[in-house]
Amino acid sequence: MCQCGNCKKDQYMEELLNKFKPEKDNLIQILNSVQEHYGYISEKSQKEISEYLNISMAEIYGVITFYSRFTLKPKGKYNIAICLGTACFVKGSEKIMDRAKERLKIMPGETTKDGIFSLEETRCIGACGLAPVFTVNDEVHGNATVSQLDKVIDEILNKEREEKV
Repeated sequence: MCQCGNCKKDQYMEELLNKFKPEKDNLIQILNSVQEHYGYISEKSQKEISEYLNISMAEIYGVITFYSRFTLKPKGKYNIAICLGTACFVKGSEKIMDRAKERLKIMPGETTKDGIFSLEETRCIGACGLAPVFTVNDEVHGNATVSQLDKVIDEILNKEREEKV
């Protein structure tokens, strides 16, 4: 489904918007659906939502950037999120983040060129008793270490290689 901004309204967006009354109260539900379908919320999608709900692009952008669940850029197949909240930071999560940046050659908020990994920093995922913590998609890795991160990345890379064969 094209998200380039140059094409006409795509079929998914048209069907999605028609499921909702054109009322501002439906914005979060619509954004959730778009995020789940595409993995991010493109400018094109924002324009279509803006026109349908008759609210400004600025307001939609404000909601998207307020909630950490939403993203404006596509994420990798495996999104690594490293908690830098107080408990995790005190127990060494900064070293894990530094290793992730070194290994993946990207900064938080970026995706690897091959689209396999994206990296983000989070503040608290509610697992302080397991600090430091990182997640890969929805899988939590507690009492994390740099070597544990390396092991997880290696496992993912091996799995990706096997799938290509």
